[in-house]
Amino acid sequence: MSIGTGIVLFVIGAILAFAVNVDLEWINLDLIGYILMGAGVIVFLIGIVLMVRRRQSETVTRTQVDPASNERVTRQSTSTTDDTAGL
Repeated sequence: MSIGTGIVLFVIGAILAFAVNVDLEWINLDLIGYILMGAGVIVFLIGIVLMVRRRQSETVTRTQVDPASNERVTRQSTSTTDDTAGL
């Protein structure tokens, strides 16, 4: 959701900065457009970072010796922190 919000903010800012040619005395639309474009980039990057952090996985390997047969037993378990159930 934050990636899409960042893109929308950037597009609205670009429209205000480059396509709208309205002169208002009390507001500078070019400045508002640049601010929205900057905010869009920041929100987009935060969304990318959060998405990458959410998809990390962890692998644990445990090695033990079985006391009955004196054989080495290796167990591997993998856990994923991907939280797509909430979408």
